[in-house]
Amino acid sequence: MNEFTSPVPLPALDATPPEIYRGFYGMPMFCIVPTDDLAASVDFWTRGLGFIDLFTIPGQVTHLRRWAFQDVLLVPGEAAATASSLSVNIACVLREIDETAARCAELVPGCVSAPEEKPWNSVELTVVTPENTRVVLTAARPIDPDSALADDLRSVGFTIPAS
Repeated sequence: MNEFTSPVPLPALDATPPEIYRGFYGMPMFCIVPTDDLAASVDFWTRGLGFIDLFTIPGQVTHLRRWAFQDVLLVPGEAAATASSLSVNIACVLREIDETAARCAELVPGCVSAPEEKPWNSVELTVVTPENTRVVLTAARPIDPDSALADDLRSVGFTIPAS
């Protein structure tokens, strides 16, 4: 069995998000989201989802960013008619889940699903944006080393420190 050891500490309830990185880099992965209302999409992604407008080329593209390597390009085009089962998943910290849900629901009522605890030790918030992009914010949960979850993760090769 291969052992997985994380180079970072286990998640904590008081974790804080990193500062937004405003530099430029070769993006290892990003998504392009077509929208028929660029201004409305930029507003939702920035005020609701917490992205910044890194730069805009008017009428062509708005490059949005949250943390480093969380890049989205909004481009003029036909928005999807319905939300896809495919999602854009974005890492966050636990304290961002409720804040983001409230902001997005205020901007577009009904666009947010209740946060869900997942068996891979995360809490996930699903938001459907105005252009029907399914965005999932994923926050790792702290692990009680004496819990059944810790035992389950150990059984598949994760190193979970004992209490």
